[in-house]
Amino acid sequence: MVEIGALANASTVAIGGTLGYLFQRIIPKKVQKTVLQAIGLGIIFIGLSGTLSKMLVIKNNSISTVGTIMLIITLAIGTIFGELIDIDAWLNNLGKTLAQHFSKKESSKFSEGFTISTLTVCIGAMGVVGALQDGLNHDPSILFTKSVIDFIVVLLFAASYGIGCSFAAIPVLIFEGGITLLATFIKPFLASDALIGISLVGNTLIALIGINMLLGSKIKIANLLPSLIFVIIYVHFWGLS
Repeated sequence: MVEIGALANASTVAIGGTLGYLFQRIIPKKVQKTVLQAIGLGIIFIGLSGTLSKMLVIKNNSISTVGTIMLIITLAIGTIFGELIDIDAWLNNLGKTLAQHFSKKESSKFSEGFTISTLTVCIGAMGVVGALQDGLNHDPSILFTKSVIDFIVVLLFAASYGIGCSFAAIPVLIFEGGITLLATFIKPFLASDALIGISLVGNTLIALIGINMLLGSKIKIANLLPSLIFVIIYVHFWGLS
């Protein structure tokens, strides 16, 4: 079955979010807050380490960097487009709509949990590469690995944000399932350098998610998402400069 990887990933997100929500009921509020900050700190380091692993190059006992200009330019251009169409508002409105049907008492918290979980599990090259591999080679192994990671992450999110985190399964299924179905058409646009660039920018966005959680910042990360598309265009013409 071609889409088994996307289905598995969406299922683990839904299950992880549900278990986290049930676990939330036995955790004191002050503990939830501290745990959320600790998770945010961990996500910052995960994002930064992912970015640096693609950016730093060790050659002849010296360290150089790649992709720095690409990172700045694609983030800037992508953010302009993201702000103009206001992806953040779309995502929040979707979260509020879902909350009206499933959690009327905590609408804002539901929406926040849905948004932050969606961004965390959808951003990054692992989902793209895994969905391509599933579509082209009928090999969902990468998405299975990602499913385990996402299960733990969303479970922890839901322990603080609630049941809204479970609904991140919907965009995961659409995103990864869409790539799987269109894999043959998408692959020519995703050379190895493009995937490195997507990973570099994607991990930077993941670090920003952690900053929002740790410091209570309100960076509209969803409005930075078009940067991932501009990475492909940039790398096609100028490489990882």
